[in-house]
Amino acid sequence: MKPRLALFVACLGLQAAALDSTPSINERFAETLSAVNPHAPTHARAIWLDARHVRWAVPAGTARVRLLGSAEAGRQTAAGATALGAQISLTLEPAAPPTLPDAARFSHVSGATWAVADPDAPQLPDLWRGQLLIVAEDAAGYVLAATGTQLAGALDAVYGPAATTLDFGARPTKQATSFLLWAPTAQNVSLCLYDQSTGPAHDSKSMERDAASGAWRLALPEDLRGKFYTYLVEVFVPGVGLVRNHVTDPYSLSLCANSQRSAIIDLNDAATQPADWAADRPPATVQASTDLVVYELHVRDFSRDDPSVPPAWRGKYPAFTLEDSHGMRHLKQLAAAGVTDLHMLPTYDLASVPERNAIGPELPASAPDSPAVQAAMEPVREKDAFNWGYDPWHYNAPEGSYATNPDDPAVRAREFRSMVQSLHRAGLRVGLDVVYNHTMADGQSRQSVLDRIVPGYYHRRDANGKVEPSTCNSNTATENALMAKLVVDSAVIWARDYHVDSFRFDLMGHLPRALLERVQARVDAVTGRHLHLLGEGWNYAEVQNGARFIQASQLSLQHSGIATFSDRMRDAARGGRPGDSGTALYAQGWLTGLHYAPNAANAGKNTAAELAAAADLVRVGLAGSVRDFPLQGADGRTRLLQDFAYGDQPAGYVAEPGEVVNYVENHDNQTLFDNNILRLPADTPRSERARVQVLGNALVLLSQGLAYLHAGQEILRSKSLDRNSFNSGDVFNRVDWTATTNFFGTGLPPAGDNESSWAQMRPLLARSAEIAPTPADIRFTRDATLDLLRIRRSSTLFRLRTAADVKARLTLLNTGPAAQPSVMVGHLQGRGYPGAGFAEVLYAINADVVARQIPLPTEAGKSWRLHPVLAATADESIRTAHFDPAAGTLLVPARTAVVFVLPE
Repeated sequence: MKPRLALFVACLGLQAAALDSTPSINERFAETLSAVNPHAPTHARAIWLDARHVRWAVPAGTARVRLLGSAEAGRQTAAGATALGAQISLTLEPAAPPTLPDAARFSHVSGATWAVADPDAPQLPDLWRGQLLIVAEDAAGYVLAATGTQLAGALDAVYGPAATTLDFGARPTKQATSFLLWAPTAQNVSLCLYDQSTGPAHDSKSMERDAASGAWRLALPEDLRGKFYTYLVEVFVPGVGLVRNHVTDPYSLSLCANSQRSAIIDLNDAATQPADWAADRPPATVQASTDLVVYELHVRDFSRDDPSVPPAWRGKYPAFTLEDSHGMRHLKQLAAAGVTDLHMLPTYDLASVPERNAIGPELPASAPDSPAVQAAMEPVREKDAFNWGYDPWHYNAPEGSYATNPDDPAVRAREFRSMVQSLHRAGLRVGLDVVYNHTMADGQSRQSVLDRIVPGYYHRRDANGKVEPSTCNSNTATENALMAKLVVDSAVIWARDYHVDSFRFDLMGHLPRALLERVQARVDAVTGRHLHLLGEGWNYAEVQNGARFIQASQLSLQHSGIATFSDRMRDAARGGRPGDSGTALYAQGWLTGLHYAPNAANAGKNTAAELAAAADLVRVGLAGSVRDFPLQGADGRTRLLQDFAYGDQPAGYVAEPGEVVNYVENHDNQTLFDNNILRLPADTPRSERARVQVLGNALVLLSQGLAYLHAGQEILRSKSLDRNSFNSGDVFNRVDWTATTNFFGTGLPPAGDNESSWAQMRPLLARSAEIAPTPADIRFTRDATLDLLRIRRSSTLFRLRTAADVKARLTLLNTGPAAQPSVMVGHLQGRGYPGAGFAEVLYAINADVVARQIPLPTEAGKSWRLHPVLAATADESIRTAHFDPAAGTLLVPARTAVVFVLPE
């Protein structure tokens, strides 16, 4: 068969199987051309440091080290035998380690350094494009050890300088369409073209390899907008052999339904834009990072259960364009009060939800503590339309399940942009939750794109060459040049082409700080405005403590202006830790009754000292976790916040208040309402539970730094105690914007992440009739939270710009050994501060079940009055709060947050 005809047949043969909506066998979307020899090692314990040097620990008795290569997969390297089947052989010699700016990147592999004897060996690029082993032989030529190699260091050194300057993907114009794919180890790459999202390929074209960059390119003299394409990549896959992979483009800007084919699309076309898109601008509500009040929301959750939204738009992008739906009225109310940014859970093309033909469960009527609902969901959990979406498939394309027509590439883009535009008009900036730390899959999985194009490059490897899984998926190697480029390019697309205003980076501590700083510089440059970056700076697993690079983690981002979520105040307030199960769910915190209101499990157990320690960690949060802010601790010593301990870490860790995100609830773990159900005394009245919820929101909104709220936090959102609702279906993730119900008592949450705690959950769910809030309780919480938002917006004193401002203008009162630890008190000095609005501010948060009178001798003689927002409150408790200027005492009612002011 002629080569061109064989290629076209390959496009036809592989595409038919790949279009199966539920493929489960690798051969459906790949063809093995030459299987690997069963005696070849599958591990990769040697690592390339650059284009010439390899690190490998060889066994004793080694007399010679060689690189052996074959374009196919026929090598045999059994120990005790001679190596067979090599088409290329290069001798290595001992060498000094090269000087590398990023040497820690390779530290997971130990051993001696070996260098290719001939630095100009022309065979090296050919070695990297086939089966490659490094072998240690004894003096007689018998193999002592053999292993594969981790190639990223060599590929970056040789191809990175040129490849990082290129614009990958499909680029159509009126005259031509160009395609560019980075696949330096591929032996051949071809393009398959399709007229439609379904049906056979109509053409196939061989692509040309650029030796300098390792990229494959093709230019066709026609405008192919509206067509679809895939690549056929012939590449050696370790452990498999020489494979022809049928794969989509990692730089896809859009796709057909279920991500079967990449779409050729121009985001400048009118069909991809709503009317007046060019005039779209974000609201000017954020002048500094500390102005951010972020509201985290899932696209499907927003409108799926909203009867005021047309059925075809429920759970879709267009629901945000309805000005008068229940959901949009609620979001406008939040924006008017002070929420600045709406952060969307993942909206890139994700792998965990079918974009058409999703199946929903038939839910039975059952008791609130019954397992029946979750059992009915189980058979369709992987086939329904709900998932949080932390399963990246294509980083640069909008998710199709949120579009009204996932098969139309232009519709995805246009409807996403319409959502952004409508939110901007409603007074909300838009942020995206981005997940560059992992992909859904690696290897030969159909949902693996990157690894089927450049096997072994895009994912972080351990000492044996296996993909690191510490993110619960396939960890990406963002320290590698082309993976880092993909991150930067992707962020630019969302910022420039979709007018996104901020980014939340999932597991940001798994990314290098230098990469986040590159992202910041690029998105600011292309948009002409400052975009705000924040993320999860957790420090753990294979990158912990800078093992491979300086991380974008909590303790490594000082003076970067990039913010991390703080777990200090969160844990101290809520009680326990994320992931608690069983009886650990009863552990109490400052907010949930630690010592002052013990639940049945903790009666007589928690001490006043434990409450005082938790109170100090809450104060750390109120002070923005600024590391050099002074605080008198419960032991009487005045120390900097960095000298207070949070486990084995400093409690205060940021250089500036704009580098911390304060929160007590987000999509992970139990909602605050559910957390409090488990940890408060079981007989706590529902109206009191509402008050405790408001106090949690007050901690967030009165703290220095960025404020972060989860959707429904202000309306007592419940997931019926579900610890991890990422795949719990629609029923456990509902939100009611009419403030009528919070859905507590839906049933026992799904067994997977909760069954070990069902014994603790069941009795509480059984009492849902007395625990679930009334509409009045929900409205009370909403209105009180709106007041707190208005208070925060009313004065820059709650949003101090710099650490110097925090230290100069915030004083935490009621501290030290004589403090009443269930009450937080803060004083803010506003004289001369831009935007302060008041000469002074005094706030107090009393978590106790009784009123507390706090001596404040420094405030004696001052005529404190309630903040104007609170002067009109319907909360009778707040109206009984009182400051006695003669005695210098502040009376704070039970479970109440109050703010007093002195006019300018």
